Amino acid sequence: MPKVLMTSEPLCRPDGPYVSPLRAAGFEIAYPPRVPLTQEDEVIESLQGATAVIAGNEPYSERVLASLPELQIVSRCGVGLDQVDLEAARRLGVAVAITPDGNHEAVAEHTMALLLALTRSIVRNDREVRRGLWGKTTLVPLRGKTLGIIGLGRIGRSVARRAAAFRMRLLGHDPLVDRAVAPTHGVELTDLDTLLESSDVVTLHLPLTPATRGMIDRAVLARMRPGGFLINTARGGLVVEADLVEAIRSGHLAGAGLDVLADEPPGKDNPLLALDNVVVTSHRAANDEQSIRDMVEGAVQNILDHFRGNLHPPALVTPPGPGQPRGCPTAHLPGA
Repeated sequence: MPKVLMTSEPLCRPDGPYVSPLRAAGFEIAYPPRVPLTQEDEVIESLQGATAVIAGNEPYSERVLASLPELQIVSRCGVGLDQVDLEAARRLGVAVAITPDGNHEAVAEHTMALLLALTRSIVRNDREVRRGLWGKTTLVPLRGKTLGIIGLGRIGRSVARRAAAFRMRLLGHDPLVDRAVAPTHGVELTDLDTLLESSDVVTLHLPLTPATRGMIDRAVLARMRPGGFLINTARGGLVVEADLVEAIRSGHLAGAGLDVLADEPPGKDNPLLALDNVVVTSHRAANDEQSIRDMVEGAVQNILDHFRGNLHPPALVTPPGPGQPRGCPTAHLPGA
């Protein structure tokens, strides 16, 4: 009987409704002894004998994939792929899938929540009131301000729709986006320098790749408008945190809203946590009740579609490559 391992933290419930379609298709459902899995050796040990995995943020390096000869598909709950060696997966015949329609609205809502928390001084004011203070600090409006969106995929476009309702001017930068897409969302495409210099708030919605790692560094932050805000609900590795701390401490930036950090969870000595004008959440943007349900259903369907030979882009990111794909025992699946 083929085995599916659940490693994503919200899914480690044997009574979860998402297990029924897999069991009906003849899969055994298994869970690691503990989550999250953070080390390669933990992943290798936990996934022995697994045919498929509904994956969290654990590493799928070439070493991991090569050590799991029965693994046929890594089905991600979400769209982030920075923990998966896509080239190794292709070469070793392991399919990699995502749930492109599962969490973009949740992340967009969280982006707006961080933006409002910063501009309306929600967290700082709450702390003051609890200390017996009743401050009357002037707040920052969103209406009439310019939001710069770096990355105009599903999440970036969802943020644009919400920001437009606040009557914000929208600038966007994404070299890969179809130029016809931006105007339909009220976004003016521009180069990166213009976006940085013109935006009151810059929000990041792009993947972590070798090309984007550390792209928000001292030089980029210096080009942002004085008194601006930075929002990051994408990946912590996009930002050089020491440079961000410097930009905020110097007063060049007014603050930052971060759902992601370079190291998660952060150490207690992370200087970002000592800044009152930085709002930090624990990489939760994508995980509301609806998005979890949508992502799980999508990840399960991706596994079923893979074994039936029906998995295609955009859910299928990495099809088995020129080498021999690992076998697909489809006879036991309904509709195979």
